[in-house]
Amino acid sequence: MKLTWLGHSAFRIELASSTILIDPFLSGNPSFDGNREAAIAGCTHIILTHGHGDHVGDTLAIAGETGATVITNYDLCMWLNSQGLEKFDPTNSGGTVHHDGFSVSFTIAHHSSAHLDENGVSHDLGHPNGIVLQADGERSLYHMGDTEIFGDMALIEELYAPKIGIVPIGDRFTMGAKSAALACRKFFHFETVIPCHYGTFPILDASADGFLTEMGADAGLVNVCNVGAQIEV
Repeated sequence: MKLTWLGHSAFRIELASSTILIDPFLSGNPSFDGNREAAIAGCTHIILTHGHGDHVGDTLAIAGETGATVITNYDLCMWLNSQGLEKFDPTNSGGTVHHDGFSVSFTIAHHSSAHLDENGVSHDLGHPNGIVLQADGERSLYHMGDTEIFGDMALIEELYAPKIGIVPIGDRFTMGAKSAALACRKFFHFETVIPCHYGTFPILDASADGFLTEMGADAGLVNVCNVGAQIEV
C-alpha cells in the first residue's frame, strides 16, 4: 500500500487495483502545495468521512474529472448527487461496502457534519464517521475522521484490529495531543500511527511534537509524514 499525505486529513491510497482519495481537500488547503494533477491521477474512488468543506474539498470536481466513485454516508451522497455527482455508493455507520480489491467499513465518530450554503441555509449531511479500509494482502487502516476520543474505540479494535491508524491531533475541532495519544495507546494495537489535521490553520496545533511527547514509549510507532511524500505502509 502506497500512502501520500496531501495535508490536513486528505490522503491518497494506492492499492493494486484501486487508487483512493480520502477527504480530498486540495483547493484552499494551505498545507497542500503539490501538483493537483499528480495527486488525483488515476483516482478510482473517493471516501469521505463527513460533510465539512475541509473534508469534502474538491470531491465534485475530482469525481467529474476522473469518473471516481464516491463512498460516504447516505445523506452526504444524496446532497452531492443534488450538486451533480453521478457515481456514488452510499453507506452509513456500521455498514461495509466492497469495491475493487478492498472494503470500507464506516464507524462512528464524535464531531459534526453540516454545510452552510451561500444563502445561509444549513444542510444536515448525516453523521460524521471514521473509516476502516481493508484491502487484499494489505494491513488494515483506520482513518478516524474528525473525532474526540470515545470508549467504543475498543469495539473498533475488537471488530477490525486495524494496524495503521490515521489520527487527528490538532485540537480545537478534534482530539489534541494528549487525548489522541491516549486513544492510540489505550484502545489499539497499531503498528504505524500517522498524525493528521494539524498545521493547516493557525488555530490548530502547528506540529506533531506534543503528540510524539504524549505517545511516550510508543513514539517510535509514529510516522510524521511530510506533505506530498509517498510512503509504503
